[in-house]
This record gives sequence, C-alpha cells and structure tokens, in this order.
Amino acid sequence: MICGNCQREIADYSRYCYFCGKHQATGFAGSPTQRLHRSITDSKIAGVCGGIAEYFQIDPTIVRLVWAFVTFFTAIVPGIAVYILAWILMPEMPVVMPAAAPAQSTPEAPRA
Repeated sequence: MICGNCQREIADYSRYCYFCGKHQATGFAGSPTQRLHRSITDSKIAGVCGGIAEYFQIDPTIVRLVWAFVTFFTAIVPGIAVYILAWILMPEMPVVMPAAAPAQSTPEAPRA
C-alpha cells in the first residue's frame, strides 16, 4: 500500500504511515459513507473507543484517555453508563472477507 500523504510504501494492514504518521483510510470496500460503529480490530473492552477513533480518524489512545478522564471526573457512574449504552446501541463493524481465488485446474498426467 502507498501512503497518500508521503507516497512511501507501507504494509497493507497499516492504519498509520510509518514515516509521516498520517492515518490510512480503513473501511470496508464499497462504503459510500462513513458510519459510526464498534471496532473489531481495535477493541480493548467492546470496541466503542476504537470505533469513535476510527470515525474521527484520530489515535484510539487519545479517545481512551479522554474517556477515562471524563469518567473519573464525573463520579465514574455516568461514564460507565454511557459506555454500556454505546456498547448496546453502536453496531459492530461488518466483517468483509476477501473474495476467494478461483480454482486453477492442473493438467492431469497421462496414464500408462
């Protein structure tokens, strides 16, 4: 895969460029719009913070830290309640399987 920002080669599974740090477009093929969903690739508990980070294209660690501070400074219960509510309401990211390669027929060896 080529980074759209610095035009350098990076691994296909990369979410961020190794060289410039730019977030790489992730999402399932054919998606006309970006949707808020729970992440299946970047989840610690239920993928809520990972999904929010993917939606806003920011580092998930920042979202987790902000969520932790807000939860701590609002007497813990509201933050946990909102997280559980988001866990229930946010759909999980659909899994898209790559298309299977067509089977290649091999010529049979002549029989004696």
